[in-house]
Amino acid sequence: MPNENVAKERKECYVYSPLDEKAKTVRCATCSRRCAISDGKTGFCLVRKNIGGKLYALNYNKLCTVGVDPIGKKPLAHFHPDADVLSIATMGCNFRCKYCCNWSISQPDTMEGENIPPEQIIRLAKEGGADGISYTYTEPTIFFELCYDVGKLAKEAGLFNTWVTNGYFTKEILDKGAKYIDAMTLDFKASGNSRFYKDYVSINDVEPVYENLKSLKKKGIYFEITNLIVPNVGDDLDEAEELAKWIRKNLGKETVLHLLRFYPAYRMMDFPDTPVSTLEKAQKACSKHLDYVLLGNVPGHPAESTYCPKCKEVVIGRFGFQISQWNIDKDGKCKNCGNKIPIIGGLKRNV
Repeated sequence: MPNENVAKERKECYVYSPLDEKAKTVRCATCSRRCAISDGKTGFCLVRKNIGGKLYALNYNKLCTVGVDPIGKKPLAHFHPDADVLSIATMGCNFRCKYCCNWSISQPDTMEGENIPPEQIIRLAKEGGADGISYTYTEPTIFFELCYDVGKLAKEAGLFNTWVTNGYFTKEILDKGAKYIDAMTLDFKASGNSRFYKDYVSINDVEPVYENLKSLKKKGIYFEITNLIVPNVGDDLDEAEELAKWIRKNLGKETVLHLLRFYPAYRMMDFPDTPVSTLEKAQKACSKHLDYVLLGNVPGHPAESTYCPKCKEVVIGRFGFQISQWNIDKDGKCKNCGNKIPIIGGLKRNV
């Protein structure tokens, strides 16, 4: 019985539904593409396959990346700021970013990876001194079954869970998995420019990302937002400021926004690095509306650090992914002026 063998070797997907039982067609409900998948075919992400009318995750347990990182690499600036996380990923993605720096694992020809079950992942995290698990490097949405199973065990083991995501997941994913997600880094590309998404990401509708951010807010899941500023095609300062306005209106002015420097990769090697001056201008525009606008991928720049919005003094100093200053008292207030700083988790190391 081939289906029985598949069931032993693969993981049946957690969110999908039958479309045509006679034709054995199914509808995947993992990401907002909501692929209709015929028997024997995979969805756009290449890792969810219809076999005999059931949808299976071909990437379950097949880790292509495993390693301990500082949480600042995710980046999360105000969530356990000096924590270490075990970063894991499988192959596949629901986007096709032309500039992807992880394209060899996000857009694979074959499904490869080391077979590491959830229980072993938790052991690796503990042995590596990690404070949590980060589902990252490709897109956690498309290895949701593993995220869910590991996430449950992580919580039981006293570890937190963070996602680094493009935000193109579904309501079904969030409803099922929210209790095992402590924080998310949600990545915007080019300030949410729909033309950029269509031409460089292969997405026609960015609206699900905005709606999912609202849902995260309602569910009380902590999140920070990144915005990749791409030279020439995704660096409009007005659009960056409009995104900041939307964030303030819908999510709150204390939402952390990271403006990320673009570096050429994959099919966009002919593009330049984002000029630092462009990032600085975008930060100035966004800071009219948000309290915490940080620059990323610019090690040593003063704007990597967190400043108190009231007295303008450094409260968390950074160099790259490392904390160099900590000027927040035990009550979470700026040591200089007493203003409350929205931080989850304290400092575990002395700086």
